Amino acid sequence: MTTTRICFVGDSVTVGTGDAACRGWPSYLSAEETIRRGHDISCYNLGIRAETSLDIAKRWRAETAPRLPDHVSGRLVFMFGLNDCADFNGTGVRVPQDGSVAAAATMLAEAASWKPTIWVGMTPVRRIPPSIQPGPGVHYTFDRTRTAALNRAYKRMAGELGIPYIDLHEVLAEDPGWDACMESGDGVHPDEAGHQRVARIVADASAWRAWFKD
Repeated sequence: MTTTRICFVGDSVTVGTGDAACRGWPSYLSAEETIRRGHDISCYNLGIRAETSLDIAKRWRAETAPRLPDHVSGRLVFMFGLNDCADFNGTGVRVPQDGSVAAAATMLAEAASWKPTIWVGMTPVRRIPPSIQPGPGVHYTFDRTRTAALNRAYKRMAGELGIPYIDLHEVLAEDPGWDACMESGDGVHPDEAGHQRVARIVADASAWRAWFKD
């Protein structure tokens, strides 16, 4: 059986923030594929909290290249954007939408020209705009209308680039269960059930399933 190495590149939702089991959706997704469906996966979680698209664009290739040498079956999964939309200390969003889309387009085009790539859309935050304080003097405020707008722009760009896009935002924004998991946490990061929900959506997506045809 061929081992498939998959790098999951992203921010705090990718790394698993909010999951009491400290796993995150990439781990649940990889376990589902390995245990239930019988595929051999090496999962590399390359999420970093609070990073924007600009931050991720600077590091993704250097971090994935050693994990995906040419002789292995390598794949890339990206999820980012929430932090771009965060208002920093009331001064405005960290990355304006045009800059965020431009950075994403450059990064994903390079990724897709190198390895099979899937772009997973960001998850929606709580309906009532949440605010978190990750450190002294730092406040991030999020708003679902901003994340929805960036998600739509990302989805359009993915279509232009011909890269599969799994639209979590549109699916989960109307999901009562998602609202409940947002309310149980900080309003930004999914709880354990939320991470498992994301894993199930990705596992059933046609782009993901195409990677594991029996």
